[in-house]
Amino acid sequence: MTTHTAWRRPAAGALVVGWGANMFASLLQTYRGDLSRVQVTGLFGAYAIGLIPALLVMARISDRFGRRRVLLSALLLGATGSAVILAAGSAFPGILAGRIIVGVSAGAAFGPATAWIKELSGPGEGARRATIALTSGFAAGPLVSGIVVQWLPAPHTTSYLIHIALVLLTLPLVWHAPEPGHQGAGAGGGLDLRELLTSRVFLTAVVPTAPWVFGAATVALAALPVLVPLGDYGPVGSGAAAAVTLGTGIAVQPWARRLALRSPAAPFRTGVAAVIIGMLVAALTAATASLVLLIVSAVLLGSAYGLLLVSGLQLVQSLARPADAATAVAVFYALTYVGFAFPVLVQALGDLWTPAGVLAGGAGLGVLAMASTIAAWPRERSARIPASPQAPARQSPL
Repeated sequence: MTTHTAWRRPAAGALVVGWGANMFASLLQTYRGDLSRVQVTGLFGAYAIGLIPALLVMARISDRFGRRRVLLSALLLGATGSAVILAAGSAFPGILAGRIIVGVSAGAAFGPATAWIKELSGPGEGARRATIALTSGFAAGPLVSGIVVQWLPAPHTTSYLIHIALVLLTLPLVWHAPEPGHQGAGAGGGLDLRELLTSRVFLTAVVPTAPWVFGAATVALAALPVLVPLGDYGPVGSGAAAAVTLGTGIAVQPWARRLALRSPAAPFRTGVAAVIIGMLVAALTAATASLVLLIVSAVLLGSAYGLLLVSGLQLVQSLARPADAATAVAVFYALTYVGFAFPVLVQALGDLWTPAGVLAGGAGLGVLAMASTIAAWPRERSARIPASPQAPARQSPL
């Protein structure tokens, strides 16, 4: 039986998977004595290697065979990845393998969980609820791990065991979540997958802005804490930076929804504006090593993350037909995870130029994304995003 709170069960699964994916942000500090700077930063984003293929494959499987099996498998795989990293100690190959397994877990979970939350939610609520669930996990994981690393004994063991315990607690919730019946191929209103991915609004609004979802967030929570000395409070400081970044991402989501009611372009353009300003402040942060500017950067880039994530999800879900829902969302997430390369680029290119110069160059890329959103919605053709995710395609802002 479906109730108005049933969406919380797959949301709990999404939160725990997000926790496991992002808790590594605070644990980065503990590997710096054994691994190179590029290796450490690369490990944070390495899980995208497993994530992107899993996103596209497992979302399609969940569209055909159901959400429950895929999300349960993803949770178990995430616990396996944490166990592998725990067993690896400080050995780079083992940590890398575990991070890739965690990435496969996240890729398998995010598309199906987002689609499942939408199916159990009222009109217009799915994207916001899914974003809050994922972002809460992304924020809580590094914050709790940072506290563990800073003040508790055996921080590696404790951090990974906490994640494994959360998985075990969440499995029964997901198992008993109601799963709406799936419609066959071609059922339901909206665009089929090929029409969606080749539409003008997808190519000019979603594709250029989606990489900035995690590009903005990871610059604030992974790149800047390395460039700003945090003294004896490195782990908890990194966790706090992640919590501020992602907490801001949650806080701005009601604003994103109100902007979308004004016009479909508004949340995209506001999010990209936050990217441009945030990257310029991040460049100043890297140049001055200012803790105050680090917090300001986290707020600005967290705002960009939240605005672009919820608006992109809302647009994709409003356009896709139900039979392709999870796959369409997975394609969007795959584009967002391109942004996980940004901290590695800041480190690698910073040796050729300066980190501040690389971050300022990122603001220039943001300007190009802004120009693309202007092309996506010329003023005379602006239209509202359909209020209902089942609205026919001809009502969409194409």
